[in-house]
Amino acid sequence: MIERIDWLGHGSFRLNGTPFLYIDPWRITREDPANPDAILITHDHFDHCSPADVAKLRGPNTVILTNPLAADHLEGAKVLRPWQGYTVGRALIKTLPAYNAKHPAKHEGLGFVVSLDHYDIYFAGDTGLIPEMAKVHADIAVLPIGGSHTMTVDEAVQAVRVIRPTWVIPSHYGSVGEEGGTLLDLKAFIAAVGDLATVVVPERRK
Repeated sequence: MIERIDWLGHGSFRLNGTPFLYIDPWRITREDPANPDAILITHDHFDHCSPADVAKLRGPNTVILTNPLAADHLEGAKVLRPWQGYTVGRALIKTLPAYNAKHPAKHEGLGFVVSLDHYDIYFAGDTGLIPEMAKVHADIAVLPIGGSHTMTVDEAVQAVRVIRPTWVIPSHYGSVGEEGGTLLDLKAFIAAVGDLATVVVPERRK
């Protein structure tokens, strides 16, 4: 399963196969030959909810799953709130809260757990280290290490201790601007995780 996950930069990911999913597509430079079955949007900030990128990718049968604030910007989006579920093909997509000081809980930002082919994949979204993570039991955890609008490196390591995934994929680093961590943050995260999980750093794709 881990080889089916492409990192597209910042907090944007693609899950290849069936179903074919995008998570927070942003600054997509090409169109896929096949439209995704679903596009998951965690919240309404411009670097996660990009109507132009969604329009570039979506097909007539693509389902858009997001929270109420982002749905205002995406025609035909299906609104989900924390702790809800939605089935796309063989995948069960469950939502969790995602919040911190820069993303108030009242805005109902989302994290997603995609359950597919006997794997649970947690896309944390823009979140801090929150108590609800204790309810996550994921084989693969995609965790932000940006530090300004997301978890710091230390908080992300604590999240690994709570979630106990087999693999962890860091996100929100190497970006231009204040919301992204640095490559030094990435190295610090890998070192701090140690043998708690296998850190996978996918090659950045577009």
